[in-house]
Amino acid sequence: MKNRYQTLEALNKGVIYIIFTLISFLVFYPLVYTVSAAFSPQNGIAGLSIIPFGDGFTVKHFTYLFTQTEYWNWFKNTLIISLWTALLTVIISSLSAYVFSRFHFAFKKSLLVSLLILQIFPSFVGMIAIYVILLRIGGLDTLWGLVLVYVAGNIPYNTWMVKSYMDTVSKNLDEAARIDGASHFRIYSTIILPVTRPIITFLAISSFTGPWMDFIFPKMVLRSPAKQTLALGLFSFVSDKKNEFTNFAAGALVIAIPFVIFFLLTQKAMIKSLGGGAVKE
Repeated sequence: MKNRYQTLEALNKGVIYIIFTLISFLVFYPLVYTVSAAFSPQNGIAGLSIIPFGDGFTVKHFTYLFTQTEYWNWFKNTLIISLWTALLTVIISSLSAYVFSRFHFAFKKSLLVSLLILQIFPSFVGMIAIYVILLRIGGLDTLWGLVLVYVAGNIPYNTWMVKSYMDTVSKNLDEAARIDGASHFRIYSTIILPVTRPIITFLAISSFTGPWMDFIFPKMVLRSPAKQTLALGLFSFVSDKKNEFTNFAAGALVIAIPFVIFFLLTQKAMIKSLGGGAVKE
């Protein structure tokens, strides 16, 4: 009987290992295939071997990106848009969350519900209105117009999220600082922000990653080649008129390297912040 149970247990483990191996293969194969395509001597996707790195090794696609395209300009535009979106989202959402969390005023619940209702509707519903507004204020084909679109879309949900976290911070900290003569802004900047650093870090990461490879809104707002982002520039390699998948893969790989480094650095900061909490109610 004991040997039978051991056999069944070994069989169950074997089935689990096989399932997880298949899942891992399905997840990692496209990533490995893209990396291999970036270094493949081939040009189109039809000529690539299904075996990663089966066609050889070359860096000509990276040389082509950096010398014969506007890749660095696309990278600069995307970085500017992502950084400003993250910065403005953190400032506006955290200030709004502090007001909703710490103050009582008329129509407070109504405003919170309004923010929630705004978040329910997908952003695509208002694309025509967004286009018209940007046209009226001169925001079409500008980086700041695209930043405005992203920040406006980020505020409702992120305000709710940060407010929920701030509600868990003890108000005794505010009262102690107010007794010492601290103003509301000083309490927000020197007490609330350090305590809520984990959620602020998460907010900065999520706000940065959103515009990083977004395609739809840059396609709608930006027109001139000099204002293109990485998503628009890389898409030009795999359009109907071109089939340069290996150049596309090389560009995608270069994008991932600084992005992964940024994520690892901010993730470490988030873990440190989570370990240094304050008094919670």
